[in-house]
Amino acid sequence: MLTDSNLSELLGYKSESPVLSVYLDTDPAEGNVEIHKLRLRSMLKDVDLPDDIVAVTRYFDHEHDWSGRSVAVFSCTPDEFLRFYTLSVPVRSRVRVSDRPYVKPLADILDSYGGYGVALVDKQDVCMFYFHLGELREEEGLSGESVRRTKHGGGSQAAGRMGGTAGQADNIDELTERNIKDAVDFATQFFTENNVRRILIGGSDDNVAQFRGQLPKAWQSLVVGTFAMSMHASNAEVLEKAMKVGEEAEYRREEKLANTVVTNAAKGKGGVLGLDDTLKAVHDGRVQILLIRDGFRSTGCRCKGCGYLSSKRMGACPYCGGECEEISDAVELAVRKVMQLGGEVEVLHSDQAVGQFDQIGALLRY
Repeated sequence: MLTDSNLSELLGYKSESPVLSVYLDTDPAEGNVEIHKLRLRSMLKDVDLPDDIVAVTRYFDHEHDWSGRSVAVFSCTPDEFLRFYTLSVPVRSRVRVSDRPYVKPLADILDSYGGYGVALVDKQDVCMFYFHLGELREEEGLSGESVRRTKHGGGSQAAGRMGGTAGQADNIDELTERNIKDAVDFATQFFTENNVRRILIGGSDDNVAQFRGQLPKAWQSLVVGTFAMSMHASNAEVLEKAMKVGEEAEYRREEKLANTVVTNAAKGKGGVLGLDDTLKAVHDGRVQILLIRDGFRSTGCRCKGCGYLSSKRMGACPYCGGECEEISDAVELAVRKVMQLGGEVEVLHSDQAVGQFDQIGALLRY
């Protein structure tokens, strides 16, 4: 399981020796264990790090339980550094060698599968789920006053109110409203405690509308979708539906963000397009959301002193005058820095056509 502290360690780790990063798709639908091991050996055949290859293959031969749908492994044997994380979501198989762990695929799955808060509501109860990277991390529930018992009771005897059917209906409405309000209070606490990034609401249209309407505006802005679902649905059914609705919503969100970047860049305020302008904004700490095409890589240069990145060769750093070195992937280091500074990374997949947005851009903080 990949935690926030694990990710922080990977983002902060840098070595004087090469670091081997391996992402392996282990989805049972893609083959059995022997096929996955064969793919791994093929991926590692051109890597000139024999000790790390031994460490990685030993892990897969003797320690990995082959659960989940993919796995990420990071090895640097001179530093006695070996980390492995089984993931419940798919990743594309690949190998990278650098002086740091290769984290761009993790940015992609965090973007697609990270921080889902799901509220399943009816007139009496609410069930809360926190799904992160395709796993159920937290589940809580709250049961309100019974509406069904009220339906079978007598009319209200409150002063000024008629008994019979009308009184029962009024009482049911009041009870439902009170239950929904309690459910909203319970849900907002759950969302806060789990640092939810996006919200999905399941239930009947009427219950969903009431629940959503009473959410504070700050949380309403994080609602990305709703769906019909019984309170008796299994966790697996809730996860499957939530991920499907969330994926569709994320696709629309990314398209909207990319169009906003294009518009803001054209106005010369709040957005940049293209590798060099984006790298400069990253260095200045101005990037709020970095948008990149899935699979986009670019060679570049990095200042050994201040870390300034450029897609072009530099004799000396334009910021500090320091010595510069060529690097194999400037985009990976930009992703790392944005995540270290608390910014977001959005990965656009190849079938998304968005106006003048090409490979990389960013929404800016200022």
